[in-house]
Amino acid sequence: MGDRTVLDLYRHDVEAPRDEHYAHWTPEGKRTLSTAEFFHRTCALAESLNELGVGAGDRVILLSDNRPEWHMVDLAVLDLGAVDVPVYQTLTADQIAYQVNDSGATMAVVDTPEQMAKFLEIGDRCPELRHLVQIEGEREGGVLAFDELASGRNQGAETRFWDRAGAIDEQALASIIYTSGTTGDPKGVMLSHHNLVQNAIFTNRRSPADRTDLALEFLPLCHTAERLASYCYMQRATSKAYCSVEHVGEVIATVGPTIFFAVPRVYEKVCQKIFERVESSSPLKKKLFRWALGVGGEFNDRRIAGEDIRGGLAITHAIADRLILSKVRGGFGGRVRFCITGAAETPGYVADFFHAVGIPMAEAYGLTETSPVMVVGSIEVGEIRRGWMGRPLDNLDVRLAADGELLVKGPSVMMGYWNKPEETAEAFDENGFFCTGDIGEIDPDGYVRIIDRKKDLIVTSGGKNVAPQPIESLLKQSPLVDLAVLIGDRRHFISVLISPDFEELTRRTRESGLSFDTRGDLLRDSTALGLFQEVVESINNGLARYEQIREFRLLPVTLSIESGHLTPTLKVKRRVVVEEFKELIDGIYAPK
Repeated sequence: MGDRTVLDLYRHDVEAPRDEHYAHWTPEGKRTLSTAEFFHRTCALAESLNELGVGAGDRVILLSDNRPEWHMVDLAVLDLGAVDVPVYQTLTADQIAYQVNDSGATMAVVDTPEQMAKFLEIGDRCPELRHLVQIEGEREGGVLAFDELASGRNQGAETRFWDRAGAIDEQALASIIYTSGTTGDPKGVMLSHHNLVQNAIFTNRRSPADRTDLALEFLPLCHTAERLASYCYMQRATSKAYCSVEHVGEVIATVGPTIFFAVPRVYEKVCQKIFERVESSSPLKKKLFRWALGVGGEFNDRRIAGEDIRGGLAITHAIADRLILSKVRGGFGGRVRFCITGAAETPGYVADFFHAVGIPMAEAYGLTETSPVMVVGSIEVGEIRRGWMGRPLDNLDVRLAADGELLVKGPSVMMGYWNKPEETAEAFDENGFFCTGDIGEIDPDGYVRIIDRKKDLIVTSGGKNVAPQPIESLLKQSPLVDLAVLIGDRRHFISVLISPDFEELTRRTRESGLSFDTRGDLLRDSTALGLFQEVVESINNGLARYEQIREFRLLPVTLSIESGHLTPTLKVKRRVVVEEFKELIDGIYAPK
């Protein structure tokens, strides 16, 4: 019998024992766990959670930075037939309260006292939340210690772990993952064991990872893509190193991974730092660096085309590699066999850079609702097609609607949205295909690329979903704001274009003893800018970090139906606004 549940994927890890199977890296160093230690702690945790009343169908909140304990909780919860609800650390207490209450969670496992403070704050508003477990640090009264729950060697615990795992229905709900909707409240995506396992199995068929690799997991494990990657590693019994995304730059060279997954913004930052360092060097070093990248690009272009490279280019590349390219790879530990990018579009210059320095990069595409991988590229010679992400997984039917929207059907498409039957029905077409909201192209060989987003939902280059309408509504609560248009799709931070209420703005500035001849003068005045800065800061306090507005620009016009910026029902024509004010937007994101 093949792999049916997430626990079956984990069994491959257990059956490939080693002394350092899991490592947790921080700037202070690392701690390691053997295969047996990790397994024993996971079994003990499952026993303890069972004694606390966690059972089939119960929901457990999991909020933690990347560490082995994240997976211990995940596996122990799933072993009991329960459902885990992973939560981002950047969420506010109010946002966490919504997910706790909407999911009906009865327990939360949290990593630090700082994060636990959010749960203690919302305790009165979450009556079903009966148990709080903390992984590290000083605890408040009533909060349980993770180490106490995951310690002890109950006789028969390992046998009971696998007995329970064998009884799990592969179609059973495994996880509820909240993703931002376009109308405000986040939607809980329901994924079954079957969804996740089928996605892992068929994603692995495109991956050369094996048990000799070391995978670095630094994107938040509550991010569906990193979590799916971890299940792929389990099936291949790949050793895992965990670290925080905040610390990856400090530890990656020491860790020396052979595989890692990251969102485009991480790769962009790497490129920016390297280019900044080069630009501050001598003219000779700058020239040498550019020459080496050119040689590396040509060499790898011909390599992936299947050419047998000999003679001058081979010799020149060997020199360029020794002088420059190998040193760039050394910044990642010098052992990377390949990396994966996904969750947003990867800029061409980033892909070209990694290609040139000799780090193969495969691009993946998908959504939380598709578990998440729909399309994944290859690093194999003859399979790479620059400018295209890759082909759909072999167990998925991916096609285009009449308007170019990508549609998908297959075993890794979600069960639906938790407690939202109407939204679930709206997400599928009449033939049962899930509607992705992305406009794409599919070439005659089946390669896919994304052209644009059909929906208003913003996806930052860090892979975070941001619903613009609720934030715009908060801004419009200020008398100073007539309309606001949130910007940030495929960008690395959120900004906003504000169409002021000029009557209110003029009144406010006159009260300060100021007057202006033109709107342009008014919008450039520091007093006026300060008023809008206060508005932005006041709503940022209630937003998750990735939703917060970093910069704003004031528009010199009032958006209206007559100006062509609004529909007859007074909805903003986003594309019209973005196209008209492209120069203003580009200025926001220009390197500074």
